[in-house]
Amino acid sequence: MTLTEKLLSAAAGKEVKAGDLVTVPLDLVMANDITGILAVKLLEKYGLRPGVPEKTVFVLDHFTPNKDILSAENCRVIREYCKKYGIRCLEGADGGIEHALLSEIGAVTAGDLVIGADSHTCTYGAVGAFSTGVGSTDMAAAAVSGKTWLKVPETIKAELSGRLPEYTSGKDVVLSLIGEIGVDGAAYRSLEFTGEGAATLSMEDRFTICNMAIEAGAKNGVFEADGKTLEYLKSHGAKEPKVFKADKDADYSGTVKINLGEVVPTVACPSLPSNVRAASELKNIKIDQVVIGSCTNGRLGDLHRAAALLKGKKVAAGVRAIVIPATQRIYKEALADGTLSTFADSGFIISAPSCGPCLGGHLGILAEGERCVSTTNRNFVGRMGHVKSEVYLASPETAAASALAGYICDPSEVTK
Repeated sequence: MTLTEKLLSAAAGKEVKAGDLVTVPLDLVMANDITGILAVKLLEKYGLRPGVPEKTVFVLDHFTPNKDILSAENCRVIREYCKKYGIRCLEGADGGIEHALLSEIGAVTAGDLVIGADSHTCTYGAVGAFSTGVGSTDMAAAAVSGKTWLKVPETIKAELSGRLPEYTSGKDVVLSLIGEIGVDGAAYRSLEFTGEGAATLSMEDRFTICNMAIEAGAKNGVFEADGKTLEYLKSHGAKEPKVFKADKDADYSGTVKINLGEVVPTVACPSLPSNVRAASELKNIKIDQVVIGSCTNGRLGDLHRAAALLKGKKVAAGVRAIVIPATQRIYKEALADGTLSTFADSGFIISAPSCGPCLGGHLGILAEGERCVSTTNRNFVGRMGHVKSEVYLASPETAAASALAGYICDPSEVTK
């Protein structure tokens, strides 16, 4: 059995295989301020009470701090609903971007089954959990029943070897993978990241890789929980983990091999995450904005890697540079260790934790014809503003280097 089959078998209480339809109990059900308001209105309309309030959480992060009256009203409705039924509602001093926040506060552990009304819920595979995104109505049903149904996915083995070179990280790995298999290359399949190279990756790298599994069409992405995972879970107060391992004779639908040592700083050009090129090939592309943050690359390690390149240097004239720590805790840690001072001294604006510009929400919208290098996860037409703007996806290192250069460049260029 594959790792995903092991996780779903344990939850279902019976052995399952790819293609089976199963109903499974959930360890966590979540929604945000955009998807959550739809679920709340549906539950209220039909008079349905949440059956598992202790396993349900709302994170207000997409249009917060509230950008307009409608977003403020939606958040108010969610807050009142959560207070009425004793559901956790995370925002402000206790908040941040959902897919960085929930693992940070220990809400997810290895062996958990998690669904969220947000497609990037697949992030939690980094800690050895099965996690996937659903629609608002499925989330509402799960909040009532504590269960969901799904088809057990086939699994693609992503076999990693070697070790990442300097100035590369998890974002370069996952962009390289998506570039190879395409945005539908893993459609409704699990991406299982394994091999001796997997153990060399940091937890930040693993979160980034699993976060973007959906950009290859995957149902979920998952790493086996190892020593690094267990140390992370313990340090973040997660409950007792349940560790599963894929069988050596597991049945995979395909295998993709990636030598980490051959990964280079990689950029996804408009307007698909699969339209990838080496950063060194894009030096003629001038940029207007850089965004470092999001549920993909707004963790402390991400900020540290970018700040190391920025220290003592200035953002190029004409480039608007924005850094968004993913959670309030990360903000405070980056403030305390001087990382935010490095960003500010180099010319970055420091934003409150928020999804902000990632989905074209606020705090960095693009005008017609503008180009942005961003550490976010999608670069579809109009994703960050005007339909004739362009978003280039990159790692924190490449984004920081590009901010300094004023054009897309390999991080090694700014260290010479």
